[in-house]
Amino acid sequence: MMRFLPINLNALLVELDNLEQTLALLASLKNEPIAGVEELVPAARTILISWRPTACSRADLVREISQRDVSARAQRGGTLIEIPVHYNGEDLADVAQLLGITPEEVIRRHTGSEYTVAFTGFAPGFAYLSGGHPSFNVPRRSTPRTRIPAGAVGLAGTFSGVYPQASPGGWQIIGVTPTAMWDLARDVPALLQPGYRVRFVNIATISIAEEAVFTGARGQKQLDTLPPQGPTPDLGSAALEIQSPGLQTLFQDLGRSGQAGQGVSASGAMDQAALKAANRLVGNASNSACLETASGGLRLRSRGDTVVAVTGADAPLTVTSANGTHWQAERYQPVALADGDTLAIGQPQAGIRTYLAVRGGFAVPPVLGSCSTDTLAHVGPPPLAVGDVLPIRPVHHGAVVGLREEPPADLPTTQEVVTLDVVLGPRTDWFTAESIERLRSQLWQVTPQSNRVGLRLAGEVALERAVPDELPSEGTAWGAIQVPPSGQPVLFLADHPLTGGYPVIGCVATYHLNRAGQIPVNAWVRFNPIRDFEPSTAVARDTASPTEH
Repeated sequence: MMRFLPINLNALLVELDNLEQTLALLASLKNEPIAGVEELVPAARTILISWRPTACSRADLVREISQRDVSARAQRGGTLIEIPVHYNGEDLADVAQLLGITPEEVIRRHTGSEYTVAFTGFAPGFAYLSGGHPSFNVPRRSTPRTRIPAGAVGLAGTFSGVYPQASPGGWQIIGVTPTAMWDLARDVPALLQPGYRVRFVNIATISIAEEAVFTGARGQKQLDTLPPQGPTPDLGSAALEIQSPGLQTLFQDLGRSGQAGQGVSASGAMDQAALKAANRLVGNASNSACLETASGGLRLRSRGDTVVAVTGADAPLTVTSANGTHWQAERYQPVALADGDTLAIGQPQAGIRTYLAVRGGFAVPPVLGSCSTDTLAHVGPPPLAVGDVLPIRPVHHGAVVGLREEPPADLPTTQEVVTLDVVLGPRTDWFTAESIERLRSQLWQVTPQSNRVGLRLAGEVALERAVPDELPSEGTAWGAIQVPPSGQPVLFLADHPLTGGYPVIGCVATYHLNRAGQIPVNAWVRFNPIRDFEPSTAVARDTASPTEH
């Protein structure tokens, strides 16, 4: 049976009985795409589907998916990837004890099975591998590690996986590989793609020459930071020099959608309306890269004559000329800077993030089709630092500077409660009725631990679950309100992980996502559900008994 669980006004979660049905539906949706569907994020028993509401309605989407045959076993790809492993992981002995076998037998079973890349998520290049030895069904660690090294080979539930870069994690680590799972120097950075076959090889059983072949063919380096990639930028004569980056200044555009197959989420500007406005004001394409800075403090100097525009948070703008004269500039209108002029952005009075566009656009090379910096996945250009010089592309004919625009009148502040409309789902029914009411009625304060990944919220009374089961990892959306064991929710923002293992009680409505991206630390938030939680079901055409995953 399929369940269709609401996520947002442009996304839903299809829940199936098991992994086989999920992969069958995924194959069907890829082989016969539905008009308007923009992204598919498969997981153990679900597929998150994002679509354009202007292209199809939710009812049409549900009806079309309900008719798909999920009884056929998905075909495995012909590509076989062999991964050499040093079986010296910290949890090898614990896994052996859990399974009631010796560590040597764990290694034998792990190398004796062939796996399939079922889906990707968690981090760029991280693949969930199914099909291992039937005995492999081990729980995650009760306390996740704060740092797992790149190349760590782990087990969780019935899946195996390899950490592509150093990160926190709760999988049981049984070894480490020198093979790079993610490398932007490759045409396709992710080594493991959905449908690939995978076999692990014990390095202790192969010769030095064979090991060199493995690592030479796959690449030895593991990347914690990912360098820019793309064509040589078109450089003009003007540039902006960073004198102070403030708390954090990043390149952002509208994001890199369509990379879910490699485990990469879209990222992009936290306030996309502000970014588009800044580009309009200087005559750029709406998806051009801008500077996004949080909490003010950005100061830059113009090399040559430039035209910039600043939008977003209500922050004071000060221009200082080369001879020391200074004056206040206006937001949401073009600002001409002469050679040597300095522009400083002060601390916002409302909102938290400002966007600076420059006429012609920044000459920054894209990574996977976007100049956005994903702070969680470490994809994209690094944060800006003092002394960085940002070249500007030549201004193309017809790039007309726009007229002044009206700034938004309702930017969030710490003095007023910020109301966000919410679509309940996909896991609202995992919580008690009292907690669902508490989500709406209680105020939630934004804590200082918040960032581009999400707003960590604190309420007087925590949310309580009605279903204590462990949730298999499933796709998460921008705006998802995920509830960890503490019961204090996290509101996912632009740099959220592609998949998550904690239930999501609701999702901020798409039209309030820009507003959510402007909420400052210590502000108070109230959630306003705009409709009841209404999942729907459809009988899948597969009548076989579900298998356990």
